Amino acid sequence: MLVDATVFVTGASSGIGRACAEAFARAGARLVLCARRHDRLTELADSLDAEVRTLPLDVRDRAAVDAAVDGLGEGWRNVDVLVNNAGLAVGFGPLQDNDPADWERMIATNVTGLLNVTHAVVPAMVRRGRGHVINIGSIAGHQTYPNGAVYCATKAAVDRITTGLRMDLLGKGVRVSTVDPGAVETEFSIVRFSGDHDRAQRVYEGITPLTPDDVAETVVWIADRPAHVQVAQVVLLPTDQAAAGLMARRTS
Repeated sequence: MLVDATVFVTGASSGIGRACAEAFARAGARLVLCARRHDRLTELADSLDAEVRTLPLDVRDRAAVDAAVDGLGEGWRNVDVLVNNAGLAVGFGPLQDNDPADWERMIATNVTGLLNVTHAVVPAMVRRGRGHVINIGSIAGHQTYPNGAVYCATKAAVDRITTGLRMDLLGKGVRVSTVDPGAVETEFSIVRFSGDHDRAQRVYEGITPLTPDDVAETVVWIADRPAHVQVAQVVLLPTDQAAAGLMARRTS
């Protein structure tokens, strides 16, 4: 079902987004890959056995998103699957001690960015009577943990937006899903801790975390269901994790 489908992936330059691009390419899809880092996008596109368009783009910039989608051309503008993956966590500490600039960056990327891309892509799906939006959420959207109030709030917003969008698109032939992972070893913690690799590595000490490929395989499986099947939500956890912040860590 995914052969020759057009799949639009945001945050495609690394981590879950890159793994999604690779997995959809293996499934025979055509790819529109979006991220801020053009060099990484180019390297990824060159490595894939698929038709690829790259869009160096900051999803926080609504005008730029609209212009990029409008500029895709007739052969690419009709997106079959949108994977809203772009997102990040910045900072880790009590709310009262946070840098408000970190709040703004998370809200603008995780919430506003998702809305910007969805608003640009979904109308064409509605006109054609088919399409699929798959949002990458987080276990943090279901359960708040200490020192992560704003990040958790942004992922709770993704959960509510996903549910509301599904309601708004009822009867339009467009499916809406979310994949909400727990601990996945990517650049996520490196970004959160401002490049402190040692501190980032400690997040995964003593557990076997999910990999980006684990999440990507789930995303592709959801996208590849028959048209009458809508997988509303998948919460994907490592076996070593029971809830946000609750993990069984091995000491030897």
